[in-house]
Amino acid sequence: MLSLLWLLIIGLLAGLLARLVVPGKESMSLLATLVLGVAGSLVGGLLLGLVTGGLRDRGFGPAGLIGSFIGAVIVLLVYDRWIAHRSLPRGPGA
Repeated sequence: MLSLLWLLIIGLLAGLLARLVVPGKESMSLLATLVLGVAGSLVGGLLLGLVTGGLRDRGFGPAGLIGSFIGAVIVLLVYDRWIAHRSLPRGPGA
């Protein structure tokens, strides 16, 4: 239970920091920022495990604050560049 609370706190902090660093026009709610940070923590944990070989030793897990921040920036860049722009209207009047 405590580790879930810790994941949410770190995720929120990482999401807030990522939103400060990465410019974007889309406003995000606090819940969306939390989801961004938790997803960033998972991406950061995966990347850290791949780099250090930790996936073989201890398996997949969330990252700390720095890894979560890096992962959240990656997730936010992917979201802003590809997913959010795909849903924008395109055409002569757009």
